[in-house]
Amino acid sequence: MAASTREILRLVAHVNGRRQEHLPLSVMAALVHRSPFDLHRRFRGLIGETPKSYTSRVRLARAAADLLSTDRLISLVAFDHGFASHEVFSRAFTRHFGRSPRAYRARGLHVDDDRIAGVHAAVVESAAPCLGLYRLATTGRSTDVPVEIAVKDLPAAHALVMRRRVSRDAIAEMLGESLPTVFAYAQRQGLAMTGPPFARYPELGMGSALVEAGVTIAAPPADDPGDGIQVLLIPGGRAAVALHRGPYERLAETHQAVEAFIHAEGLSAAGPPWETYLTDPGERPDPETWETEIVHPVR
Repeated sequence: MAASTREILRLVAHVNGRRQEHLPLSVMAALVHRSPFDLHRRFRGLIGETPKSYTSRVRLARAAADLLSTDRLISLVAFDHGFASHEVFSRAFTRHFGRSPRAYRARGLHVDDDRIAGVHAAVVESAAPCLGLYRLATTGRSTDVPVEIAVKDLPAAHALVMRRRVSRDAIAEMLGESLPTVFAYAQRQGLAMTGPPFARYPELGMGSALVEAGVTIAAPPADDPGDGIQVLLIPGGRAAVALHRGPYERLAETHQAVEAFIHAEGLSAAGPPWETYLTDPGERPDPETWETEIVHPVR
């Protein structure tokens, strides 16, 4: 991984670990021994957001999940996520979500279930920091790690996705655009997310792929999302499942290992494979610790 990329990811992890503090650009710049101008440029180049918009988005996303999964006072939620006052939080929240914290909480999730609300909050907590960095190229190679593969029975799942055909080398860019859009829509509409972001591949060609990027949800929404977002039902059934540990550059090798396992076990493919991004680069800056679940449906 390039030194500048690792530096920004470490900074992001540091910022996310100090959620009760608002760190201005000057403080962030001092932490990495760069000028504010240089950090602003490098940060936006990697993350796709300015430091200010990034920290505001992540704090608001996590605060919104807290509003729906706890009954704590709104002022305490605001303080816990680094807002100086209830008023400041309310103004920022209303601009971001289109309704006040009180109205957002009163509407609730589209599935009225305390357990689902807890799952939703956990998904937001882990996935909000760097939705745009899945499949990030690290320009490095990790050491070989043995891949454990098992056949499991998976339940059917509802999902929100954006679907696009892209060249294989543009998958990361497509995820960087689609996943934040789907995630933000789910939060705005109060749709209960039940799992980390994923990418599914209905078609894989030599030079291009049809990619469905999104998140699983507890139940389909009442209305058609529109704006390029689609509701999807991922069928349940048997699947060969592997846990990939390390940089995204090696994902293709793990997919190949799963395909070899399927052939060796006398099984056959029964649907599009997908990847679920279990760890967020914004929480774990070391690519060697990144974990991705790879699933190949089989019969």
